[in-house]
Amino acid sequence: METSDVELDLQRSVKAVLRELSTQAPALQSNQGMWRWSLHKKVERDPGKSPVLVRILLRELEKAESEDLRHVIIPLLQTLMYVLTKAIGITEELYQRTYAFCTRLLTLPVPYCTVALDCAIRLKMETAVPGMLYQRTVIAEQNLMSELYPYQERVFLFVDPELVSASVCSALLLEIQAAQEQQTPEACMRYVVAHTLQAALGDACHAGAVHRKLQASSRHVLEHYFHAVVAAVEQAASEPSQSRVRHLERLEEIYCSLLGPGAARGRCDGDSLQDRPPSIPLPSPYITFHLWTDQEQLWKELVLFLCPHSHLRLSADLEALDLQGLRPDQDLARVSVLSTDSGIERDLSLGGDEFLAPSSPETERAGLQRKGGIKKRIWPPDFSMPGSWDGPPGLHRRTGRPGGDGELLPGVSRVHTARVLVLGDDRMLGRLAQAYHRLRKRETQKFCLTPRLSLQLYYIPVLALKEPAVSWQLELRELATFLGRADPWYQNTVNTLCPAIHKLAEMPPCLDTSRTVDPFILDVITYYVRMGTQPIYFQIYRVKIFSDLSQDSTDDIFLTELKMKVQDSRSPKEGSSPRRRGAAEGLGAELSIRYQKALLSHRPQEVAVSLKATGLVLKAIPDSNTEVSGFPHCPPVAAPVMDHTYLNVSVMEVVKSSNLAGRSFSTVTNTFRTSNIQVQSQDQRLLTLSLDKDTRRTFRDVVRFEVDACPEPCAGAQKSKTSWLNSHGQKEMERTKAKPKPLLMPINTFSGLIQ
Repeated sequence: METSDVELDLQRSVKAVLRELSTQAPALQSNQGMWRWSLHKKVERDPGKSPVLVRILLRELEKAESEDLRHVIIPLLQTLMYVLTKAIGITEELYQRTYAFCTRLLTLPVPYCTVALDCAIRLKMETAVPGMLYQRTVIAEQNLMSELYPYQERVFLFVDPELVSASVCSALLLEIQAAQEQQTPEACMRYVVAHTLQAALGDACHAGAVHRKLQASSRHVLEHYFHAVVAAVEQAASEPSQSRVRHLERLEEIYCSLLGPGAARGRCDGDSLQDRPPSIPLPSPYITFHLWTDQEQLWKELVLFLCPHSHLRLSADLEALDLQGLRPDQDLARVSVLSTDSGIERDLSLGGDEFLAPSSPETERAGLQRKGGIKKRIWPPDFSMPGSWDGPPGLHRRTGRPGGDGELLPGVSRVHTARVLVLGDDRMLGRLAQAYHRLRKRETQKFCLTPRLSLQLYYIPVLALKEPAVSWQLELRELATFLGRADPWYQNTVNTLCPAIHKLAEMPPCLDTSRTVDPFILDVITYYVRMGTQPIYFQIYRVKIFSDLSQDSTDDIFLTELKMKVQDSRSPKEGSSPRRRGAAEGLGAELSIRYQKALLSHRPQEVAVSLKATGLVLKAIPDSNTEVSGFPHCPPVAAPVMDHTYLNVSVMEVVKSSNLAGRSFSTVTNTFRTSNIQVQSQDQRLLTLSLDKDTRRTFRDVVRFEVDACPEPCAGAQKSKTSWLNSHGQKEMERTKAKPKPLLMPINTFSGLIQ
């Protein structure tokens, strides 16, 4: 195919991707996500097309910048970076133009500047040391052992067998296993050596000879050249001057050592068609498949990832784990010291070896010093951010946000990244929120995972085909719909996977291993976990459930929805009424509702109402057409539709009216927004609660429940504050309770929240 034909073909594919982002026509829904995948496949099959595609994508990005088409900037930029990660032969001019474009995006608001900064850093590294992005990606994702780049990543794919069919589970497992059988450690090391040599030496590298030599090498020889190439790249990255000439000399020495003393160092004319080696793929990350059957399964898998030899101790006592000598009761906790003196050093009795001269400076300073009663942890200033990490500078992404993953320990490197991907609907996300809350709560007692592990959460919506009604299917994917509205690239790439996954499950398994099959589902998952680096944070809500007001509550959490219904049966404590009531009068229950109204000024305003209602729904995920009406005596409150930090409450109120025909009853839905709410049954009618639309999480015989934002497990401590009263000139100590920090669960998308 001629160059003009190649450019026209790639240009048509890029235009198709842009049309997907610019229209929401139903006719295009079935093909969404396929154009991006086919575009990358064209370049993967023929790496020579990479410079042409880079030039086309860069031209479209500059056009979008000039026309202020911001909705296509992040998708095009991430598609461009995905190509550059594994491309060979990109000119210096294209790298400079791409880098200049990213620097211009830094003036735009979040998330454009955030994504552009990450891309600019990676581009600068790749320009200085060609092949670094590919090499570090493969080493981390395939867990190849290297002392110079010790980072390891793993994708944990969790599926609830009660929510996803067995055919879907088996189809996904077969596709993952088929791809990973070809990605042996030896094959990945060959890819790294060959790609690094070709990226640095360019036309001077005889690709066919390198491929044949690596194929014929033993594992010992292969490991030798792999570590030599990694050492050359990491040394070039760590050098302050980053001398390109010295780096090329090192790689030429490795190249000549690999092919022998007769290897030509001059320019190669290119391999013949019969002698041309296959293209160097970018292997998919190492993925482990898990059926979610245990509440502690997520924590167990993360511990095994950090310490693979601890599986013998997992079944005995989870709390007794000691990861590499990290003891929370020795070095991490605050140590209280019981003191029997006044706390002033001059009041202490000196020992035989502690005599000081009466006029010495130490004696004078002792009168102004206090003896510490509590030993505090002293952290370096750079450890206040969870993105701080030790080790070689460069590619490894900084993850989380301030306080999102906890503090880091001095001298402890975060070299492990766990990418937890869940498949399912809102019910599966409810289980993930429970596991995330337990994980954070456990870390307050056993501080072992947070300093060493970066936890990234991903979500792909998959609905069971047995769900009958379309409305119920839409109800079960409210969070996925919200993510699609917030991030259009997530909508086009991830939300369209559900039909493809079911179609894969219906296909008969391919037993012919000689055929090369392009795994569409696995490729999209790989693209998502690599490029989805911008999280959207969702508030986790705590609910206190009372079945008896004289006893303690039962605590639980939810992420998307709490639904309350009035039970048909009455409380056993209620005496039977001698008077027969009508069916209409017995409709619903008398409820006392107290909540804090959500105002734009964020000022606290408590509202208390009593009414008769048949049900109540608390939704943490706003709908696209959410309207806030409020009760008749409460004015409506305006609020942003995309704001997901408040609860949207819908109360089905029973309204009684009188007319000439007599009394009639009707149901009116009142909606309002709040950050916390308390509901109690006043006429001893019992309530039923359902959390996150999951029938397995149903509570019956409830008389009262309270809902508020779930705090961080370690955010309930009190603190003392000293305030000066200038008017009276005296000092007073007042005890204030620290405002609890809410627990937010991040779900990664491509661009984050775009208003």
